This record gives sequence, C-alpha cells and structure tokens, in this order.
Amino acid sequence: MKCLCCFLSALFITLATMSAQDADYLWKVGASRVDITPCDSVWMAGFASRTEPSAGVRMRIWAKALVLEDAGGNAGLVVTMDVLSIPKPFSDRIRRYVQDKYGLPPSQVILNSSHTHSGPVVGDALYYIYPMDETYRQVARAYEEMLVRKTRDVIDEAFASRAPARLSTGSGFARIAVNRRHNPPSPPPTLTLQGPSDYSVPVLKAERPDGTVRAVLFGYSCHATTLFDNYISGDYPGYAQQEVENLFPGAMAMFFQGCGADQNPLPRGHVSQAVQYGRQLAASVGQVLSEELKPLPSLFRACYREIPIRFDESLPRKELESMSGRDDFMGAWAKGMLGQMDRGVPFPETYPYPVVCWKLGDQVVLALGGEVSSGYSIMLKERYGQDLIVMGYCNDVMSYIPTAELWHEGGYETDDACKVYNLHARWTPELEKAIMDGIGEMMEEINKGK
Repeated sequence: MKCLCCFLSALFITLATMSAQDADYLWKVGASRVDITPCDSVWMAGFASRTEPSAGVRMRIWAKALVLEDAGGNAGLVVTMDVLSIPKPFSDRIRRYVQDKYGLPPSQVILNSSHTHSGPVVGDALYYIYPMDETYRQVARAYEEMLVRKTRDVIDEAFASRAPARLSTGSGFARIAVNRRHNPPSPPPTLTLQGPSDYSVPVLKAERPDGTVRAVLFGYSCHATTLFDNYISGDYPGYAQQEVENLFPGAMAMFFQGCGADQNPLPRGHVSQAVQYGRQLAASVGQVLSEELKPLPSLFRACYREIPIRFDESLPRKELESMSGRDDFMGAWAKGMLGQMDRGVPFPETYPYPVVCWKLGDQVVLALGGEVSSGYSIMLKERYGQDLIVMGYCNDVMSYIPTAELWHEGGYETDDACKVYNLHARWTPELEKAIMDGIGEMMEEINKGK
C-alpha cells in the first residue's frame, strides 16, 4: 500500500510538472488571409521598362496576418503581402489602426512585402519610374485604398481567430539567390558564382494542440524577379507558399522577404523557373518541418527604433536642370526635385529608418526597413548567431540600404536607387555604422532580464 501511495504521489508530481511545462510553451495564435488580386487591369510595379498595364492574372495574390500572443497577453502581429513594397503612408495608416484598435505600438507590428515585381503599383510609390497616364495613377491610388481596407479586415480576422498553439523554429537552405553585382545576368551552369549571398531559409511553425500545422512563416533573401511579363503573380514566393500548403493541408503559409536587395534568381524569365524556385524553397521548408524544431517558451518582448540615417548632398540645381531634359525616369525625377525646390519645400537631412526587434521565447527576430543588401544579414548573424532571423522590406521601403562596402563600390543600389524611390539624394557612407550601432543598442535592450 505504501508503495502504491508513493507511486501515485510521484505520478501526480510528474503530471503536474508536465502540465506546468506545457503551459510555459502555450501561445495563442491567430491566422487569416485575404485575396488582394486587382479586379481590373493595373499598372504593374517594379520594372521601369514596362510600357503597358497588366494583361491578366497568372496567380492570385494575398495579404496574410499572423497574431502571436504569449501567456501574459503580450502580442505581436506579422502581415505579409504579395506586393513590391510598403510605402510609408500605407504603413503608417495600418500601424495606427492596429494601435488604436488593439493597443499594439509599432514595436509589436511587422508589415513585410514579398517584393514581387509582378504585382500592382500601390498608390504613388516609385512615382517617377512608371510611364502611367493619370487614369492609371487613379487606379493605383484606388488599389491602395482597397489594400488598406482588406489589410485591416485580415488583421481583424486574425485577432478574432486566436486559439492555443505552440511555436517552434528551425532553418534550412536553398541555393536560388545569385549576387547580381558580381555575376553576369545569365551565368552558365559551369560558372563559379561570386559575391556574398544568404542562402538560409528561416522557418517559424505554429502548431495546434493536436499536432497539426496551423501556420508556417518562412523567408528567403532574393529578389522576386523571375518573371517580368505583364501578368499578375506572386513570382517564386507565391509558388513556394502554394507548395508548402500542399505539403501541409490546413496550414497557412506566409513568405517574408529577407535581405535580398543585391540578389536575383538566375536564370530567370520563364514561368517554369518561377515554379522550380518555388518548389525548391518549399522543399527546404518541408525538410525543416520534418525534423525536430526548437520549441519557443511563451514569452514575447519587443522594441522599436527609428534610426536617423543621413542623406548625402543633393545635386546642384544646374545639374538637375540639365537632367530634366531627359526622356526617362531620371528626367522625371529631376523635374520633380526642381518642382520641390521651386515650392520652397526643404529637403530633409535625415530619414527615420525603422527597425523592429522581437524576442519570441529565446528566438530573436530583426525586421529592417528598406531594400536591405545581403551583407547586413551576414554581418548580423556573425555578430549575434546564425539562428537570428533577419527580415528586410519591413514597415517602410524607402530605398536600397547598401553596406559601407557597396556604398564605396557605387552603382545602382548606392547611386541611382534614391531617384527610383523619389528621394533627393543618396545616403552617406556612415549609413552602415548608424544602423549596426542602433541594432546593437536594441539587442542589449531586448536581452535585458534574460
């Protein structure tokens, strides 16, 4: 009898301990999606070489929302969208809505664009590079209003659908990205590829209590530029999300763009290649999910900064007047800058560069604004560990973000991208130090009380 009592006592203690441990890893997760495919013909984003609007839809495109709430009721929101970029006015409206309705400040919101170059123009983003007439400009503005409404709706649905789940992380790799600054546009199969690339495929899994997958958030650092025809699609990230959902029925797959500003999928130009890259990326995600992942304790922390990054000197008026005679987007940009001068609107000296830092249990996530070059992801992982998740194209895509090395090399990402993004000047070479120092301070803050 004494042995039986001891056994039952030990069993009770074991079960109580297991229950406490389970509670320590129990989150509430909400997930939802909404179709954001334009109903009519629109001007497509990403390539200045396009001269006509969209001719049709190859693939539906989506906005998806994921809410992660810890045991203490602290929540983070991730929204991914199959669009080229997130303009600051759009981001500000969405983040203000989330703060007003759900009490989440900017530190707890990440809006990410897949950077597909086969999606619609959103509002007045990249205003000078598209040869649109006023009719299509109005269509782009109307699409932005529709996107705002649908993004709010999908966020509401995600919050309403919160249910118990467990989170875990892992990482795979996929060799899709090619450094476009160091390799030819069509490298032969025998070429040894040059330059840095980040081939990692970070994966976050949300799992229902019954063990089925509810949502998968995964990323990759490479331009979504496989396709450049006039058909709406999510490019390789869209095919990857479809394939992951085929592998895990009942799950919602979400793709986030990483630090791929200097990376292209090569070769490219054919639908079959976009499908291949999507399957390759999905296979990596599937491989990660087939193995044991790192479980994340139910503890959410977040911090946010807008790091001031400085503009270099703007072009003198005489040079702008000379450029304004050109019959391309450079000429349109120069006219726009001259117009701003004539209206007496001063050019800013700095830009508020947004960075979000999250800690999900012991998993750190960095969400950086702009088109971030791969060097940042590589430097940050070398400094803070290879398990670090680094997202680019988040919350505000204001221009390219080159490393100091790229800045000194020059080229499109450093010298001309500012014009594409309607900025009056490029960044100064101190850009990298300002960002890395700011992130360093944020990492110290997020790890307090570790």
